[in-house]
Amino acid sequence: MAKGKGKSKGITEAKIKAFEEKRDVLLGMGGEKMIKKQHDLGKLTARERLDIFFDKGTFQEVQLFVKHRSTLFGLDKKEIKADGVVTGFGKVNGRTIFCAAQDFTSAGGSLGEMHSKKIWKVMDMALDARKPFVALNDSGGARIQEGVPSLDGYGGIFYRNTIGSGYIPQITAIMGPTAGGAVYSPALTDWVFMVKESSYMYITGPDVIKAVIGEEVTHDELGGAIAHATKSGVCHFATENDEDCINKIKTLLSYLPDSCHSPLPVAECTDSPDRECPELDQIIPDRATRGYDMRKVVAAVADNNEIFEPHALWAPNIVVAFIRIMGKPVGVIANNPGSGAGVLDCNASDKASRFIRFCDAFNIPILTFADVPGYMPGTQQEWAGIISHGAKLLHVYSEATVPKITVVTRKDYGGAYIGMCSKYLGADYVMAWPSAEIAVMGAEGACNIIYRREIAAAEDPAAKRAELVGSYEEQFNNPYFAASMGIIEEVIAPRETRKRVATLLEVLKDKSEVRPPRKHNNIPL
Repeated sequence: MAKGKGKSKGITEAKIKAFEEKRDVLLGMGGEKMIKKQHDLGKLTARERLDIFFDKGTFQEVQLFVKHRSTLFGLDKKEIKADGVVTGFGKVNGRTIFCAAQDFTSAGGSLGEMHSKKIWKVMDMALDARKPFVALNDSGGARIQEGVPSLDGYGGIFYRNTIGSGYIPQITAIMGPTAGGAVYSPALTDWVFMVKESSYMYITGPDVIKAVIGEEVTHDELGGAIAHATKSGVCHFATENDEDCINKIKTLLSYLPDSCHSPLPVAECTDSPDRECPELDQIIPDRATRGYDMRKVVAAVADNNEIFEPHALWAPNIVVAFIRIMGKPVGVIANNPGSGAGVLDCNASDKASRFIRFCDAFNIPILTFADVPGYMPGTQQEWAGIISHGAKLLHVYSEATVPKITVVTRKDYGGAYIGMCSKYLGADYVMAWPSAEIAVMGAEGACNIIYRREIAAAEDPAAKRAELVGSYEEQFNNPYFAASMGIIEEVIAPRETRKRVATLLEVLKDKSEVRPPRKHNNIPL
């Protein structure tokens, strides 16, 4: 065979240089002027956010060279770097995460046909790889010049959000404007973070609201982080700035598995399963009408007293939180007597139900602390649908197949007793403190019904009522009647709570339940 006349030179230097120049232009995003404007607003750029989020040197960008193909309204003459969104994957604390970060410096991060297809690609990759997906939203909304294809882009994102629901964890951070159709993807994901003062989300903005109904409102009042964290409950975490937001996302991810088929992440534990919590022996007030902070109970039981609380500002009468017991994630639901006596209302029921369903979807055990006087009475709650909202709580506890442990600390009355994961709603193990009061209702209300004739006929009705109330309390307002019926498994000293919970979680770790086959259930939405 004849030998060649010369050696192959491979790719020429000129082609490599041209590639590097094209790449560097795209990495420059919207240019120095737009980047400065982003910084002046107190916001980081998309690439700066990704640099903080991913472990150094691990981010692999996907489809950097994609660009729009629209020729309408002068777009054929306009270059939008990376089409306004940076997509890819990398390691976050050593674990693979997929991400899409909208770039506000490039055409306001507006979503068009190719922009959305870049997001579809990494979402599809996340689903195939069974890894979490994180969206960092900072966008002026749909790219109006592209017309319907931009709306179809949102549709494809919503579809993937729904297909991935309960399969992989999905997290959205609102780090700038998010309006119109763009708000529905965050609402379809599991967790929503917002940045105070620099982010907002709403269906229709202040100008449209003023024009249509004459109401004047600012962007922040209408859809800012605090508005959604306190009033609507759409926002789970209101953060101080971009860096705080990203760091809190990383903390949340440390509690979550890669997918519903993956094992839970286990952190190194320096706490002891036998640690007692003597402070809990003193936490219940002497008077039943006095409140206390249930977060202190949750923290006492957790490894190293650490809790991570979503929805801290919404429906504060109930607490939901992630903790670890011997390094393993646990989801906690707890009435908070320090706010509204820990009563269950529409918002509290929704807050707890959503959290329980998330934990069950991703195989996170559920620990419930009950101190609840009942469901909130009144026309406002009835007309707001407390019946259907309260039914959600019954549904999700019954539906959940993960280990479920309940601790009754004080009041546990009526329908709310059932709603807070009672034994016959599916709890695997129910414990009560000596201070527990498990009954249909409070002693005074019960006596006013049961003994109304005796009280009315008494020479001194007030004294007779006090006597009967005392008798009722002695018989029913304690855990021993329920324990004698096997409705609770045991009465424990409060200081023993962590030890008992740690033991039970170990015992129940291989729990398995099989439910009747069906397409899906029909939760009372």
